[in-house]
Amino acid sequence: MPTTFIRAIHDAMIEEMRRDDSVFILGEDVATLGGAFKATEGLLAEFGPERVIDTPIAESLIVGTAIGAAILGMRPIAEMQFGDFISCAYDQIINMAATLRYRHGGGARVPIVIRAPSGAGVHGGLFHSQNPESCFFSTPGIKIVAPATAYDAKGLLKAAIRDNDPVLFFEHKGLYRKVQEELPQEEYIVPIGKAAIRRKGTKMTFITYSAALYPALSAAERLKEEGIDVEVIDLRTLKPIDWETIFQSVRKTGKVLIIHEDRRTGGIGGEISARLSEELFDHLDGPILRVTSEDTHYAFSPPMEEFILPNVEKILTKARMLAGY
Repeated sequence: MPTTFIRAIHDAMIEEMRRDDSVFILGEDVATLGGAFKATEGLLAEFGPERVIDTPIAESLIVGTAIGAAILGMRPIAEMQFGDFISCAYDQIINMAATLRYRHGGGARVPIVIRAPSGAGVHGGLFHSQNPESCFFSTPGIKIVAPATAYDAKGLLKAAIRDNDPVLFFEHKGLYRKVQEELPQEEYIVPIGKAAIRRKGTKMTFITYSAALYPALSAAERLKEEGIDVEVIDLRTLKPIDWETIFQSVRKTGKVLIIHEDRRTGGIGGEISARLSEELFDHLDGPILRVTSEDTHYAFSPPMEEFILPNVEKILTKARMLAGY
């Protein structure tokens, strides 16, 4: 039976909690309710209230508690009910979790995972649609993960739980029940820091991650009919980025289109573009282009939200423009 994206996350947590008694979950409504999206459904019954903990509506408290527990040897999974509200815990993440290992000369660790349901396209409006990954991208000491498939959601979450550094785990809400696949019965881990090539090609490279992978793949298939053979890279991990896979692809194709749902200004695509310009300029056969959300707040109105977000047609327009160089 195929496993949904949200079920893959659920199964990863339950497997790790069975494997390691130091793993526990805390967050708003994660216990009795089983989570706003049912990611923690049934965990309270199996593990009890000491390992599945309902907290007040206070993201700073949730992350601060997780940091303290991690320092004392636990492996907390802290859930932000919506990724938008991770900003309330910004100080704890940036000034405490991210710096602790450095401040102690490598003698301390903070093995926490902060799960953050994020992303638009679900008509969530201003406060339930944001993609906040770029807000943390420049900070040393944390890792950032953004899976696009059920397989990766499970494998990367298990890797994140076992990691000794803080990991921000961004889950696109639009993928929760839309994406599903058959998963292996045996245990597996997807390593943090390794991208996946979802489609091989020779004429152009699409670099993307999270839910933007799917319009990118759809556009790539349509472009094939026009003689434009596209390679599609799913970053999976945003920090650290798998530069080796990106560079190998760009050396081969010479043309790059970066696609992500986060806004254009200050988005991760800008850093990728700058790095490629600095290090692979002689391999480029055209400008590095981007397809992103517009530089505005996410709208509640479905037609307006669609106007703001990247989609297949926007990708096709930019890709055809790039192919003309």
